[in-house]
Amino acid sequence: MKHEKFIEIFNSEVVPALGCTEPIAVALASATSRKHLGEIPEKIEVFLSGNVMKNGVGVGIPGTGMVGLHIASALGVTGGDPSKELEVLNGVKKEAIEDAKKLVLDKLVSVTVKENVDKLYIEVICSKGENSARTLICGSHTNIVLAELNGNVIFQKTCGAFLKKEKGEHEEITEHHMTVEGIWNFIHEIPLKEIEYVLKGAEMNRTIGLEGLTGDYGMRVGKILRQNIVKGNLCDDLSNWAMALTAAASDARMAGSTLSVMSNSGSGNQGITVMLPVLAVSERLHCSKEQLIRSLYLSNLIAIHLKEFMSRLSALCGVVTAATGAACGITYLMGGNLMQINHTIKNMIGNISGMICDGAKAGCALKVSTAISAALQSSFLAVENIEVSEFDGIIEKDIEKTIKNLALVASEGMEVTDKVILDIMSCK
Repeated sequence: MKHEKFIEIFNSEVVPALGCTEPIAVALASATSRKHLGEIPEKIEVFLSGNVMKNGVGVGIPGTGMVGLHIASALGVTGGDPSKELEVLNGVKKEAIEDAKKLVLDKLVSVTVKENVDKLYIEVICSKGENSARTLICGSHTNIVLAELNGNVIFQKTCGAFLKKEKGEHEEITEHHMTVEGIWNFIHEIPLKEIEYVLKGAEMNRTIGLEGLTGDYGMRVGKILRQNIVKGNLCDDLSNWAMALTAAASDARMAGSTLSVMSNSGSGNQGITVMLPVLAVSERLHCSKEQLIRSLYLSNLIAIHLKEFMSRLSALCGVVTAATGAACGITYLMGGNLMQINHTIKNMIGNISGMICDGAKAGCALKVSTAISAALQSSFLAVENIEVSEFDGIIEKDIEKTIKNLALVASEGMEVTDKVILDIMSCK
């Protein structure tokens, strides 16, 4: 693969996002329908896949002090700017927030699960009088596949969400055709100046991490870890610092902080998890700027590579792939070679591949800290040439087969798990 392709992939998957990306994608669809309708609607109908519903009901919406999909959709209508995509709610005014709250209070927003669609499916219909505008997003958080006004198509492209899959039929998977070895070679060959912009994203995520350490957000996982370091209950080492900083960023983000993050593979928590542990370890090891840049780019590409073989949303927690990317970045910082990067990935998959996603919420910060602990363990073992054996579980001798095995477990193996989780959540 040419260097330009790696950069293109990176730039398409590593983008700024404000707020949890599922409700933000709902806000994007709502803002788009509102734009085409040309006025504030008197009714907003939202239809979602179960996985989008799962990841949207329990997270804070930036600037509102409220949680959930109703306020996300309403705020997209009253103050969203669809041209900003995953930062659609950036800069919304107080008046727009109050107007959105009134729409919710007056029960003008309905949110319903739609069956037999893509795992990432969002449909928003805004209506007033005889006029209505409809927007569909599927496959990825900013992938608008249909925009209509009064039934007339404004924009359309094909999407698997329109197709009902028969039993045993697999979802189409778009592969970037990356390999771990290809990523490794790219990282060592690319001129530094072409990838140094990755530092901006890392600094963006560090800012929200520091915010989480000082504010009282969510479960305060990161802040309490840091407090126990100060008290002397925990060592002030690179492991605990990495966990505290990263978990604090997740605390702030899931509680509705108005700070943007640099996402990875459509997820802000994944972007936080893939970057901040690498940054924290780099600080403690006093690594050079070049080492940090190359390790951050490596960690992001590895995470993207692991995600390309599975659905954006599934029963597998996204921090598994993100923390695996971070672990590879840490191994790089510790002087690891390609073989040890492979060991790192196998150690992570052999350890936390069973972590489930039961919705986006404040508790995600706990999973983030757990995954980072596993990442550091995996990296420490890998640089000593210790790996989970090819005879253990889903691990193969070939690293690419191992990665595809993880994707198979996440997509087909956890299909029933996903349904059970959704059923439990919908009955609460």
